[in-house]
Amino acid sequence: MKAAVYYENGGPEVLRYEDVPDPVPGAGEVLLRVEAIGVQGGDVLARQGGPLPATPHIVGYQAAGTIVAVGADVTTVRPGQKAFAFMLAGSHAELVVATESNVYVVPDDMDTRVAAGIFVEFGTADDALFEFGRLRAGQTVLVQAAASGVGLAAVQLAKAAGATVIGTAGTDEKLARLSGYGLDHGINYRTGDVVGTVEELTGGRGADLIIDPVGGKTLEGSINAVAYRGRIIYLGQVGRETYQPQLFPLLLKSASLSGLYYGAEVQRDPQRTRPRVQQLIDRIAAGELTVVIDREFPLADAAEAHRHIESRAAFGRVLLIP
Repeated sequence: MKAAVYYENGGPEVLRYEDVPDPVPGAGEVLLRVEAIGVQGGDVLARQGGPLPATPHIVGYQAAGTIVAVGADVTTVRPGQKAFAFMLAGSHAELVVATESNVYVVPDDMDTRVAAGIFVEFGTADDALFEFGRLRAGQTVLVQAAASGVGLAAVQLAKAAGATVIGTAGTDEKLARLSGYGLDHGINYRTGDVVGTVEELTGGRGADLIIDPVGGKTLEGSINAVAYRGRIIYLGQVGRETYQPQLFPLLLKSASLSGLYYGAEVQRDPQRTRPRVQQLIDRIAAGELTVVIDREFPLADAAEAHRHIESRAAFGRVLLIP
């Protein structure tokens, strides 16, 4: 099979399009012929500095396509079904193997390009808002990087739950588009005062819940913008800053800062997370929620897809198509 591989960490230029051996499903595993790959910010960070268990290494957490084979003891899925899968590495390829517990069947009429943008995006946003963030109707949510895949999912889910949604993005064009997905108030983080605007919009109270996948100075802004006894859910360091935010304001506000790595949640507590993901699949299939696709790149152009993500120009999920 063909795959986007690399032999050393570095910029997008380390990615090569090469022939590698086809994976074979072992016991409890499922083989998926990949039709769409949802490229994550985590894929970019892993390529830059993550471990390489072997070389060549295939990066990637999420892919969708058609099941072509199953290993021994697999009972919940079968060949021929459309599905998406989550894995710790390997999505940037024509074939991928995932454990049965990380494979989710989708309706036959669902586009696999849509399916490739469900798990990480909506699963993470749902857990951040409701499991960790304890969001209730009538509260105010600030979504940092609201035009990202997870950000767009969080905006839609929070609005559907009856929250007032504030979001940040780097251009006024993105903010205007976000209003079509439920954003009540947009803040251009390049030109505006995020903390001051949140305080103004909330009458000086701050946001009850903040979703922050950026880290660094953005996370420090989130700390300053959170309400008394508010919650911040920290999802990652996609801003790639080494700056360490000042935490003392959390103490003064009796506020909380929680980290969330969704991959660990699905591995440790599948009895909780699988039904939630199934509900999200159903809501997307019904048209209640929308997977927003920014651009599609051929798998051979994986380096260009990674460059596009790093440029922060994307609005929604970037896909690779084998």
